[in-house]
Amino acid sequence: MNNSKHAQMMERKQELMRQRRDAGPVSAVYPEVSSIVMNMTYNQKGARSILRTFCYSPDSYAFFVVNCLNKECVDGGFDLTHVVNEMIKNRRAEARGTICCEGTDPSDNHSDIAYEVAVEYS
Repeated sequence: MNNSKHAQMMERKQELMRQRRDAGPVSAVYPEVSSIVMNMTYNQKGARSILRTFCYSPDSYAFFVVNCLNKECVDGGFDLTHVVNEMIKNRRAEARGTICCEGTDPSDNHSDIAYEVAVEYS
């Protein structure tokens, strides 16, 4: 990996950490929520699928952006904020769907995830 790409990746990582801190805790953003669980099946052409699970409690940051697992992907990832917001707005307990990586790398080797989100209300 060249220095320019490494610098871009470090900038992206720092920006995501700042956004995460700025998001605030789940309890402040969604006071009626007691837990959020996200199950994601990460799919990439030529690679075995990977299951990832993220659990959010009231003390967790209300930040629902997940990095792409492709090591060459600099500015990609999966933002499930809109999914969580719509679920809570409509007081839905479950949602599922797919999202493609948001990266701008011209490679056709981008990934996608199949997600299942469960929200438990207080």
